[in-house]
Amino acid sequence: MSHTTSALIDHIASESTRALPQERSTPRKILYWGTTGLVTTVTLLAAFSYLTAAPQAVENFRHVGYPQQLRVLLGIGKLSGAIVLLLPRLPRLKEWAYAGFTFMWIAATVAHYLAGDGALVLLPLVLLGSLSASYITRPATRRGDTAALPS
Repeated sequence: MSHTTSALIDHIASESTRALPQERSTPRKILYWGTTGLVTTVTLLAAFSYLTAAPQAVENFRHVGYPQQLRVLLGIGKLSGAIVLLLPRLPRLKEWAYAGFTFMWIAATVAHYLAGDGALVLLPLVLLGSLSASYITRPATRRGDTAALPS
């Protein structure tokens, strides 16, 4: 092997060891995009349902005792949050989206429990678990830690 090739390999190897561990890990990326994809798909579909006043969405809000105005506000919040999670960077807005989805799914769990919806109570908890996995595995470029961002 020539000296130039050896130097190039050493340079590439040193670059990869300086990367943050979560940026080198393919399983971590797969978990991040899988859970983020699930969360954003579910919230985008729900936002569409809420904002178009789909009969099932209207009935679900009536069933748990929520006013229809909240359906519209949640539809706007879900749409905005899903878009922010998919866009690159925007770390502060992403934090707000993660927090908003967390509060929303905790409230949904309580509402379905109080309405006696049985196993339906588990759906928001599963989504909350997916949201947590997305939050924990997100890459440095999607975090608020500016020291981890490339300059």
